[in-house]
Amino acid sequence: MRIAVMSDIHGFNLALETVLADLATREPVDEIVIAGDLVETGPAPAAVISLLRDGGYSLVRGNTDRDVVAGFTEDWAAKEIRYVIEQIGPEGVEFLAELPFSRRITPPGGTSPADDLLVVHANPHDLERPLAPDLSDRELSALIGDTTAAVIAFGHIHIAYMRRLGETLLVDVSAVGNPKDHDLRCKYGILTWDEATRRWSAELVRIPYPLAETIEQIMASDLPKPEKTRKKLEKASY
Repeated sequence: MRIAVMSDIHGFNLALETVLADLATREPVDEIVIAGDLVETGPAPAAVISLLRDGGYSLVRGNTDRDVVAGFTEDWAAKEIRYVIEQIGPEGVEFLAELPFSRRITPPGGTSPADDLLVVHANPHDLERPLAPDLSDRELSALIGDTTAAVIAFGHIHIAYMRRLGETLLVDVSAVGNPKDHDLRCKYGILTWDEATRRWSAELVRIPYPLAETIEQIMASDLPKPEKTRKKLEKASY
C-alpha cells in the first residue's frame, strides 16, 4: 500500500497542480490524503476547491479552513478571509465545513490502531498546537496523548521533517503552497506499507515551485495585500 499525503495548499493552485503532476509520474498510490489549510492566503482559492472537489481525494480540515467557515457568518473576519469567501461562495464554504478532522488508514494485514496511518492537520487532538521539530520527546508525547498509530502524518507548521517517537513515526509533510523551512520547493510525503515486515516507510518529496507564474498570478489578483503575499512566499520562512 502506498499513500500520498500533502498539506497546506493555502490557495496556491499552481503549486497544487505541480504536485499532482509530479505524483502522476511516480508509482501509483492507493490514496491521496490532503491534511487541511486548503484555500486561505493564496490568490486562487476557488481554483483549488475546483481541483479538489471531484478529484477523489481524502480531505482533512485545517485551522484556516475552520476560520473561513466561521468568518462566513461573522463580521470580525479579516480581509484575507473575506477575499476567500467572495471567491469560493457559499458552496465553497459548505465544502470546507464538511471536512473531517482526521483520516485513519488501516493497511492490508495490519492491526488497528497499532499499524495505522493517521493523518491530521496539526496534532491528533486540535487544529492549533504544532508538533514542532524542536520539541522534546516529552513535549511531543504530551501533545499526542493516548493516540495510537504507527505513523502520524501532518502539516500545519510547513516544516518538513521525520522523527521517531517510541513506536510512532512522525512525518511533517510540510506545505504544497507556502513552505516555511527556508526551502522554496513544493513538498509532500509518500507513505509505503510493507505487508511482509508490517512496517511503514516514509519519503519526503521536494519539487521545484512554480514561482514566476505564481507571482504573476498574485500580482494580477484582487488579494488585499498582494505585495505582502509575494514577499512572504519568496521568503519561505516565518
